[in-house]
Amino acid sequence: MKILTIAIPCYNSENYMKKAIDHAVIGGEDVEVLIIDDGSHDSTLEIGKDYERRFPDIVRVIHQPNKGHGGAVNRGIAEANGIYFKVCDSDDWLDYDSYMQILDVLRKCIWGPETLDVLISDYIYEKQGAKRKHGMRYVGSFPEGRVFGWNEMEKPLNSHRYVLMHSLIYRTELLRECRLELPEHTFYVDNLYAYIPMMYVKTLYYLNVPFYRYFIGRADQSVNEEVMLNRMDQQLRVTRLMIDAYRPDLIKKKNQMTYLIHDLSIIMVVSSVLLLRIGTEEAIEKKKELWDYLKKKDLVLYLRIRHSLLGRMLNMPGKAGREFAVKGYELAQKFYGFN
Repeated sequence: MKILTIAIPCYNSENYMKKAIDHAVIGGEDVEVLIIDDGSHDSTLEIGKDYERRFPDIVRVIHQPNKGHGGAVNRGIAEANGIYFKVCDSDDWLDYDSYMQILDVLRKCIWGPETLDVLISDYIYEKQGAKRKHGMRYVGSFPEGRVFGWNEMEKPLNSHRYVLMHSLIYRTELLRECRLELPEHTFYVDNLYAYIPMMYVKTLYYLNVPFYRYFIGRADQSVNEEVMLNRMDQQLRVTRLMIDAYRPDLIKKKNQMTYLIHDLSIIMVVSSVLLLRIGTEEAIEKKKELWDYLKKKDLVLYLRIRHSLLGRMLNMPGKAGREFAVKGYELAQKFYGFN
C-alpha cells in the first residue's frame, strides 16, 4: 500500500527535474513517485527511465503526448496508487524534515477514526537572487496538529494569505469523486486545483512545516509576470472556469464558503491587475467583461467580491483609480515576496 503519490509533471525539464525527483524518492517505499513526461523533446523521458530503473519500487514513468500541465496532473490522478496525492512541479522540490513529518501524519490519519480529505502545509518562495526568503504560512487561520472541520477554523484567511496547489495534499479518491479534470494546454490551472476540490472537502489537517519549496526565477516560467501578460487570455479562461465551478449548493459550512470566495477574490485581483498593467483600451474592456461575467453568473457572489476591500480598490473610477490599484499590488508584491 502506498500512502502518498507524488506526481511530477515534466515538459522539457532535463535541466532541473533531478532535484525534484531526488527530494521525492527520499520518502521511501511508502511513497509512489510518478514522473509524467508530457511529450518532451529533450532527454526528460530518458532521465525518468533511469530513475525508474534505480528505484523500481518507488518511481514509475508515464509518457503521454503533450497535454499541458493540466493534462499531466489529470494523468497523475488517474494513475495514482497512493491514498493521498501531491503535485510537485519539476523545477520545485520538497523539504526533507517536513516530508518525514508529513508522512507520519498521513500514516496516523489512515489508521485513525476520521477520514482526512486534505492536508495543508506551508511553502517557501525560493526566489532566485532574493536575499530574504518569503513564504506562505497559515498559523492563526487553521488549527494545528489535528483533524478539524470547517467550522473549527480560527479566523478567515486575509488578503495576503491564500492556499495554492503547493500547500495541498488531497485524498486521492476525493479528487476522483469530485471528477476534477483540469483543462489541457492551459496555464494557471493550479488555481482550479486549489479551488474545485475544496467544495467537497469536509475534514482538514494543518501542519506548520515548510514542506514545499517553490522556485521562482526562470525567464520562461509561467508565473513570470511578463509571461503572464503574454498569456492573459489563459489567465482569464481559468478565472472564468473558477466562476463557473462555484456551487453554493455543495457548500455546507460558512467558513468553507468564506474560503472559496476569498480564493476566487484573489484570482479576480490577479487577473484585474494584470489587465490594468497592460493598460490598453482593449485590456480595460476585458477587465469590465470579466466582472460583468461574474455578475451575470452569480449576482450574490459578485456583490460579495465587488464590495470587499479588494473589489473596491480594483474598481475605483478613472485613470487615477487604476494607477492606485496597480501601485497597491506592486507594494504588496515587494512586501510579501510573491511573484
